[in-house]
Amino acid sequence: MRNTWYFFLFFIISIVFSVGLLGFIALIRYRRRPVGDKCEPYECGVEPATPTARDSISIRFYLLTLVFIVFEVETFFLFPWAVVHDKLGLFGLVEVVVFLVILLFGYVYAWRAGALEFRRSDD
Repeated sequence: MRNTWYFFLFFIISIVFSVGLLGFIALIRYRRRPVGDKCEPYECGVEPATPTARDSISIRFYLLTLVFIVFEVETFFLFPWAVVHDKLGLFGLVEVVVFLVILLFGYVYAWRAGALEFRRSDD
């Protein structure tokens, strides 16, 4: 307990260093001046689809994207099988057929549930 002042000295130095560094950064940082096209959202040189970036988008868009990503990632699982399919033999073939049947059932379910249809709110 006699050497606890090292801890307090380190604590005080770290606080002073952190506050000093934040003050230095506040002095030299770039100050943004919102004029002209700097406030416009960039969409590949075309006029923005919405006037602001705060407009809400239908949840169906996100669901469609999620379903696409799920099926895309699941089809990537076919690559390791394609690399070693000759070594796996009939067992590997049966396993990939079972995988594709499960993937097909998931696709048909998503299709029947309407998850693959995207309707805009203005349609």
